[in-house]
Amino acid sequence: MTDASPAPPEASASLQAAEQRFEQRRNALRGADPDREQLACYHLALEAAELAAARALARFAADQPEGAIARALAVIACGEAAGEPPPTDVYDSVAVRLLDGAPLPRGLDEEHRILRETFRKFADENVAPIAERIHRQDELVPESLIGELAELGCFGLSIPERYGGFQDDEAPDNLGMVLVTEELSRGSLGAAGSLITRPEILAKALLKGGTEEQRERLLPPIASGERMVAVCVTEPDHGSDVAGLQCSATPTDGGWLLSGVKTWATFAGRAEWLMVLARTEPDPALRHKGLSILVVEKPAFRGHEFAFTQPEGGRIEGRAIPTIGYRGMHSFEVAFDRYFVPANNLVGGEAGRGRGFYLQMAGFAGGRLQTAARANGLMEAALEQALRYCRERKVFGRLLGEQPLSRYKLARMAALLTGARRLSYDVARLFDRGEGAMEASLVKLQASRAAEWVCREAMQLHGGMGYAEEYAVSRYFVDARVLPIFEGAEEVLALKVIARTLLREPGERAGAHAGRRTP
Repeated sequence: MTDASPAPPEASASLQAAEQRFEQRRNALRGADPDREQLACYHLALEAAELAAARALARFAADQPEGAIARALAVIACGEAAGEPPPTDVYDSVAVRLLDGAPLPRGLDEEHRILRETFRKFADENVAPIAERIHRQDELVPESLIGELAELGCFGLSIPERYGGFQDDEAPDNLGMVLVTEELSRGSLGAAGSLITRPEILAKALLKGGTEEQRERLLPPIASGERMVAVCVTEPDHGSDVAGLQCSATPTDGGWLLSGVKTWATFAGRAEWLMVLARTEPDPALRHKGLSILVVEKPAFRGHEFAFTQPEGGRIEGRAIPTIGYRGMHSFEVAFDRYFVPANNLVGGEAGRGRGFYLQMAGFAGGRLQTAARANGLMEAALEQALRYCRERKVFGRLLGEQPLSRYKLARMAALLTGARRLSYDVARLFDRGEGAMEASLVKLQASRAAEWVCREAMQLHGGMGYAEEYAVSRYFVDARVLPIFEGAEEVLALKVIARTLLREPGERAGAHAGRRTP
């Protein structure tokens, strides 16, 4: 065992018990193949993610000597991670404070507090008023909203200043991206919070493996919002099995001819640039080593269908897939038929041939952190609605917020949100140092699952009204369902990324990197 993680005194015993229990279970699985021991390894990954969030929250609470609510939240998170939930009075103490209007603890410095408040105000005034209409009528994000977000610098949050973005070249700040995403997602997951995701993924891949010419040419239009981006990876017969992708790019004079079908390409209609992972090496035995990334240019289209034919005869067609939630950007099935892509749009140039899988994963790491931030924003919106309803609704002669079970649910919602949030902030700091790919999977897994529970319980607290479109919690519920699916399906992250990493690193605790102190 390593030294115990920092925690407030009232949470330290539970956290230590949780860590010991986890190490015992992990040691029992040493040498196991996650593909053969799927159930045990899946639960190990879930436990690792929950423990990482509890550890992050406990460390934060230990640094807040006057923060009674932070300490109580840490007691809840650590107790539940150990399988020993605290007494009901701990849940009551949190719920009473929240019902009285106490804010959740954030621990932000002045610069980040101002950034958060700026985008919180923007989301309240510009996103929330149109969110329900966009959801119910399945509309596309208004151009005016895209323009306003571009003016605020949203699309350049993770792009260095030297490429037209807003990241300090010498001092990266991924926490800013997390905070902005949280607040926009609080207004609407589909119509605002997710607009940053695809630019984030392509930008990370270009920074990791693009040529200098590509960075100078492609990153500034992304940062300014001049070009919208969509990501095309999934295929009808290949979802999480990325190595088996069949969409092909064959060499031709001056570039590549792209043919095949992609699906679940969010914003592919409106986007001018598609980040396409395609097979450039025909030998099927190469699997993931035969994949490359192409930046495909097309006109922007609004609506649920589009088609475009190049002068050379290449063609692209797209059709939006009807979904129960996550509306505002539309997810498309996209078909390419000998669609020409210039040679200088192969990410990394000739050196990038066969490296697409690795660059895509680098991009997905950023997307997973950003997805955790989206989940945090959605949880906060759901918690706010639940608190508001519990203050007003009477059941059996008492306010709903006075009922012990309601208070338990509200407090647990707050603990799940704050734990996921603190872990997100820690992972953002790891990203600043060029680390955190594994931890991004952990926080994405934990935050996505937490958001489903929080949104479900917020809806349940509303009773029958929660099932009505009149209340936004019905939208939160269906929006939350997508979070464990995209940017790495829950099961794939658990087995292929988290469990494999945990079981091949003897002596290192789950989420140990995310548990380190960060500046």
